[in-house]
Amino acid sequence: MIADYLQLGDEVAGALRAGRPVVALESTIISHGFPWPENLDVARASEAVVRAEGAVPATIAIIDGAIRIGLNEQSLQALAQRAAVHKVSRRNLSLVVAAHGWGATTVAATMLCAAAAGIRLFATGGIGGVHRHGSSTMDISADLQELARTPVAVVCAGAKAILDIGLTLEYLETHGVPVVGYGTDRLPGFYVPTTPYPVDTRLDTAEEIAGVLAVHWALGMQSGVLIGVPVPASHALAEEAMNAAIEEALAEAERRQITRAGVTPFLLDRMRQSTQGESMSTNLALIRNNAGVAARIACSLAVL
Repeated sequence: MIADYLQLGDEVAGALRAGRPVVALESTIISHGFPWPENLDVARASEAVVRAEGAVPATIAIIDGAIRIGLNEQSLQALAQRAAVHKVSRRNLSLVVAAHGWGATTVAATMLCAAAAGIRLFATGGIGGVHRHGSSTMDISADLQELARTPVAVVCAGAKAILDIGLTLEYLETHGVPVVGYGTDRLPGFYVPTTPYPVDTRLDTAEEIAGVLAVHWALGMQSGVLIGVPVPASHALAEEAMNAAIEEALAEAERRQITRAGVTPFLLDRMRQSTQGESMSTNLALIRNNAGVAARIACSLAVL
């Protein structure tokens, strides 16, 4: 059982025993999303926001083959500075654990491990999805399938802007994953507050969302729920410039024949360069914002 490989931090274990709210946080943003030392700042900031809202943060990572649910300061620093850290999804989780390796968990792996620990809320930046031209390449993130089969609510700023948002929503609909807009009728666009694509329902408070989650799982649903939170307007990118940067990055990736797991990090790096680092500032702002929303929902769900 996966529970045999979990190591819960003392704070997280105590909170779960007491029925206090806990929010899972991924570690890919630490090892693969931001450079040192900004990555440690992001991790600390996300945890601080969760605590400020009254919940307990549980950053998840693989350390020496153990699935750690909740990292202390020493572990956060070690993960942030370590060079060779695997990017772990469901597909290679067992490989990294068996090899006693170090791994940073993606959305899919974080959901899987959070559910095993009994954590229902997870905050991230943006989910993976169906890549552009995905209907012919079949390049579809494992995040979507995890949402279809793992009962964890994912609070995010939508799917990453480099993806095909329409096809991503079609996939989620086919697999029975509800998509909720937090204060918005349209799915957020990661770097921008909105897209043309409608969500299944708009809810304006954490209490309302917690109520939906409680009913969703009380009905025996085994899927997750996607909760889209718009990036704060003060940190949003200009949509026209963003789209131009994405198209340029996609064309370069095609010329260089970059495929599969290499596509997303390449595109995000090119976005950072094209926007003179502004996309990274936007990314940080939305991550912190999502962490706060997730914590408020977790607190409301704990009451229910």
